[in-house]
Amino acid sequence: MALTESGSYCGITPRSLDGPIATQFARPGYAEGQNVAFEVRYAMDRTDRARELARELVGLNVDIIVAHFTPAAIAAKEATGTIPIVMSLVGAPVENGLVESLARPGGNITGISVLGAELAGKRLELLRQMIPPLSRVTVLASASATNPYVQPFVRETATAAGKLGIRLDPVLVDGPADFERAFATMVKNQTQAVIVQPLFDPHRMMIIELAAKHRLATMFGYRESNGGRGLISYAANPAELFKRVAVLVDKILKGAKPADLPVEQAANFELVINLKTAKALGIEVPPSIFALADEVIE
Repeated sequence: MALTESGSYCGITPRSLDGPIATQFARPGYAEGQNVAFEVRYAMDRTDRARELARELVGLNVDIIVAHFTPAAIAAKEATGTIPIVMSLVGAPVENGLVESLARPGGNITGISVLGAELAGKRLELLRQMIPPLSRVTVLASASATNPYVQPFVRETATAAGKLGIRLDPVLVDGPADFERAFATMVKNQTQAVIVQPLFDPHRMMIIELAAKHRLATMFGYRESNGGRGLISYAANPAELFKRVAVLVDKILKGAKPADLPVEQAANFELVINLKTAKALGIEVPPSIFALADEVIE
């Protein structure tokens, strides 16, 4: 089970999905159009639509809601206390009030936690090795009040930056219309690198083009952004996590209760480097980074 856009939902009823969703949910005993059906809704980057789409799925009386990213999960929880919800790639679920604890989620929600905020220190260390001396970094994050994950994401990054002696400048935006202004602010602040909140991955090409224009290094959450000329990414492999989401959905369809299924955490993380982008920025990748990299894009 995979959802491919920011703030996405998938309602599942045991009775067509495009892209990777159907592929990841191709589990024994399920045949799309025969005994399983999908209702897919995309909020894209408009987190203001999250509640509307969640209520729409509840109105369809689906059997399970899969919510991709934190705003979707929060909206789904607000919309129903009875329909099972499986979180997909959600950050800080306990802090955001989605579950009582990882071991005992309680209520009608379980799923996958990506540990995005918790990786802040590692991401900054990698950037510092790539760009010595690194003294100033920007976090590009959402200004939306419907995405409380921004708070732990920025806070954890700021804490890690303080320990490493790096100045952190958060730049919060409402969406792609603000990207030009955001990069102008980064240039004014003389930032050396920008860490991009995963919520903006669907708009990675716009961010990458602006970063290239202003000769800024970029740290993204997922390898797809490096294939699109981002400099570096460090995160869990989303394809592997989507498969685990599908397993949780399967268990619930067979009678398990979300409250009895512990929230799983990502355990394996991928480091991907785009060597062409590094060369364009005049960055010489050190041997220590090559030794750690899971993939180097030439």
